[in-house]
Amino acid sequence: MELLRFQQASLAFGTHPILDKVDFSLFAGERVCLVGRNGAGKSSFLKILTGHQNLDDGQVVRQNNLIISRLEQDPPARVDIKVADFIREGAGDLAEKLQRFYHLADHFSDATEAEQREFGTLQAELDTRHGWQLENRIQELCLQFEMDPETTLASLSGGWLRKAALAKALVSQPTVLLLDEPTNHLDVAAIQWLEQFFMNFKGAIIFISHDRAFIRALASRIIDLDRGELTSHPGNYAEYLERKQKLLEVEQQHNALFDRKLAEEEVWIRQGIKARRTRNEGRVRALKELRNERAARVEQMGKVEFAIEQSQKSGKLVFETKDVNVSFKGETVLKDINILVMRGDRIALVGPNGVGKSTLIKTLLGEYNADSGEIKRGTNLEVAYFDQHRIQLDLNATVQDNVADGKQEIIQNGQTRHVLSYLQDFLFAPARARTPVRALSGGEKNRLLLARLFAKPSNLLILDEPTNDLDVETLELLEDILQQYQGTVLLVSHDREFVNNTVTSSLYFAGQGKVVEIAGDYEDVVAYQKRQQNNVKAVETVQKSVKPVEEKPVELSSTSSKKLSYKEKRELELLPALIETLDAELSALQQQVNDPQFFRQNADYTQKALNQLHEAESKLAHAYERWEQLEALNQQ
Repeated sequence: MELLRFQQASLAFGTHPILDKVDFSLFAGERVCLVGRNGAGKSSFLKILTGHQNLDDGQVVRQNNLIISRLEQDPPARVDIKVADFIREGAGDLAEKLQRFYHLADHFSDATEAEQREFGTLQAELDTRHGWQLENRIQELCLQFEMDPETTLASLSGGWLRKAALAKALVSQPTVLLLDEPTNHLDVAAIQWLEQFFMNFKGAIIFISHDRAFIRALASRIIDLDRGELTSHPGNYAEYLERKQKLLEVEQQHNALFDRKLAEEEVWIRQGIKARRTRNEGRVRALKELRNERAARVEQMGKVEFAIEQSQKSGKLVFETKDVNVSFKGETVLKDINILVMRGDRIALVGPNGVGKSTLIKTLLGEYNADSGEIKRGTNLEVAYFDQHRIQLDLNATVQDNVADGKQEIIQNGQTRHVLSYLQDFLFAPARARTPVRALSGGEKNRLLLARLFAKPSNLLILDEPTNDLDVETLELLEDILQQYQGTVLLVSHDREFVNNTVTSSLYFAGQGKVVEIAGDYEDVVAYQKRQQNNVKAVETVQKSVKPVEEKPVELSSTSSKKLSYKEKRELELLPALIETLDAELSALQQQVNDPQFFRQNADYTQKALNQLHEAESKLAHAYERWEQLEALNQQ
């Protein structure tokens, strides 16, 4: 079923086309990802759907009674409000009309004729919009998201605020849900929760995201917004990337042939009088048409081109910690931290928000003091620090002043370069470079911070959530740059694919102040977590399966009080050898299970070995018990 349709939709800001006679349809149950470069107009596209942006031409046709809701990207403006009241705001005027209806009902006997008509109108509208169930829906959403409706937003973390915002978007029971960078500033656990929730959402979804793992998991169709044109790519994200690359290659080939033809005609026209003969007037007109077509061509947006200004090498040792402990207000944040960072390492700090990643970085840099332990810092360290809150940027200064500190030139790789030329590598045109930073989008601010950092020499690069708001092409280029960087990189990011493509090892924050060094990327951290979970399950299984050794009563013959039978004597003679064999078997199994690599093996194999261990313990215990019984009888 078609929910909405764009018909020849057009929108431009100045000479910059956002939509150029675009046709688009959205169908029930689709999960559509809108992709495009920063500045292509993705957010404007969503604003058109919500009615906050009008088209210059064309129209948007919506199904009757279509409800469109948008998950807010920015945190709430007010935090001194209860969760239930915040969610209720998502119902718009419905809550006010419900309250007005109850007020008129309470005073209906004294109501005027106009108020009685209003009462009837409100009743019909609340019936149509299912307004009677509003309070029940609020309570159900709080229950579903495990939120206390009476708590205030001020007490919620970033992930819980996003859940509250999602509940606010859902309370109106939308047919279409719009998401603009829903994973920004969320840790992996919250992102995976969102993935699962949206996979089960019954309505249609249109979302913008730079998180490639999130896109791969969620999108059923990709729509690409590029220079005013909207191209639909059914299927998954990998298929879209292949088709997009082929389309760009075909476009480049066509443009090259066109430019060659234009150049040939320009040479011909300059031959002079021959070109103005009557028989060549058609060719002259054709040349003018070629020129007009070339002038009308919308060039593909340039690619970010940047390199990091690298300083002299640091010492081989960058950081080493021994039993470092850090606490705040009596609460342990880092406990017995022992890590070693060497020159050239590219390390991801992985763990949920609030677990101590930024604290570790600031402790290593000396901004925080450790309660105990020892920290060694390498020599010749020159640090470039990308802060996710962008506090290094002066919002009132221009783009170029933020990079060059009011100068016109910068020194890059020993060469003098004009700051406007340098900023064009980061897609800041001269006019944009003179714009105050507060006017920039989130993606532009991140690009500006990268430009500021990379203009100065460094050999230690610390990146705290650098991927927020960046388009995919810039992310991929940043990945390449980091892989070529000769210095040391410490990376905090919840973008799983970015981490996998960038780092060589990880510091996993396991909770309760513990940090575990893991060779590998995010996938290796996940594998470690699964092994730990399997270990816990295996131990629980063994504990549940261990039963007390059943005590078997000694069955004695009528003459046993006097002496052992021949069979019992023979059993007593053989028991020491049996006990020795069982003891050796048990020691071998215990050594196998105690090996640190044991639980990294296949779960079926480890469980079989644990069962054998339990069986050997039982057999040995029974053999000792039988030996004691027979030995006691032999002493009589």
